Amino acid sequence: MTSIAEQQPPNSIESASALSSALTVPKGLGSSAFTLPERFSSRESYSARSQSGSVVDDPNTLCDSGNTCRPRMVPQYAEPPCLNREWGDGSASPLYCPPPDRDDDRLAAEVDDRLIAWASGLGLTEQDAEDLRRIGFGRLIMLTHTDCDDPDRLLLAAQMDTAWWMADDLFADDTARGAIPEELGPRLSLVMAAMDPQPEMGEFSPPLDDALAGHLVFRAFESAVAHLNRHATPAQTHRACYATAAMFVSWNAYSSWRQSERTIPAWQYLAARQNDSFYTSMTLIDPVAGYRLPDEIFYRTRVRHEAFRAGTAAVLVNDLMSVDRDAADEIPVCNMVLQVAAERGCSLSEATEIVVDLHNRVVRDFEAERLAMRMAGSPPELQLYLRGLRSWMAGSFEWHNTNPRYR
Repeated sequence: MTSIAEQQPPNSIESASALSSALTVPKGLGSSAFTLPERFSSRESYSARSQSGSVVDDPNTLCDSGNTCRPRMVPQYAEPPCLNREWGDGSASPLYCPPPDRDDDRLAAEVDDRLIAWASGLGLTEQDAEDLRRIGFGRLIMLTHTDCDDPDRLLLAAQMDTAWWMADDLFADDTARGAIPEELGPRLSLVMAAMDPQPEMGEFSPPLDDALAGHLVFRAFESAVAHLNRHATPAQTHRACYATAAMFVSWNAYSSWRQSERTIPAWQYLAARQNDSFYTSMTLIDPVAGYRLPDEIFYRTRVRHEAFRAGTAAVLVNDLMSVDRDAADEIPVCNMVLQVAAERGCSLSEATEIVVDLHNRVVRDFEAERLAMRMAGSPPELQLYLRGLRSWMAGSFEWHNTNPRYR
């Protein structure tokens, strides 16, 4: 492939994440052919950020440059009720889910334009960039982060989400695109080094820098986190890092199961799925929207359970709509429908109905607990966050159900 890394897109930010486009390209996106003309140093960016303050004060944020976030009033409006929504080819039972809060094609296109420009800056070819546009990550972020209409803040979510997705495809799931089960753990350890910059280690640092510069996935994570740092507090950034590390533990479990060709009980798969879900994406809800849910609330068990419910419901939608592709892989991918079918010896259609029922019960439990917390007079930041979780479920369903990747 011909690199266009030297092209500088207009209004680009150094921390662009070029990962998404790899998701539809069947070969070569992880190759060392993609090189940046000048590598953005994670250690330098982290140091400079620590000295200058971590959050930019602008009209779209409630955090000032001293990392103090002010509470925001929760807009009051009539929430549309959850609906039984048709999905896929309509042959399975409906999925119970809230409808999306907005559908703004212009905003989605703007986020995609920025993502593609940054992707090109990280070394994607023009064809790869077009593949990225067809995936429509801008639309995913527009549908899920509905408390924000600032394209730059939405872009940071697009970068992080596509980075996670790219690592999943290229490192964990898709053997046709270079996923090697034996290499998963070492590769993920380097992803964490790209996300959470290491201190200088003398003569041992240059080889690490070279390794992180030599693969598109590592470069993408490094630049995406650099962009997140400009809008988030240190605690918000490290929530995303912590959630990513927990997610990677599950990926290694899946890899072990696949290599051993063992049939894993559905309950064990679901336990691993709690930390490998769209919960990781949902850690970005408050920095994208420009407020901060305090740590002492974010990490409460009751709040985390709500986030896990929302993340698990969204990832069950992903499993349901990905089952045909996952089953067709040379080494079948772990998927709740496949696990249920294997464990119970039933057909995929019967397993699908079981997973649909589980999804619908999870969403009903989420709604009941969310309303209970709201009635109890929870603080405005928590109300915003809970609404953000609901919006993420709604937008994620809409995106999956209308995206050619899952049709």
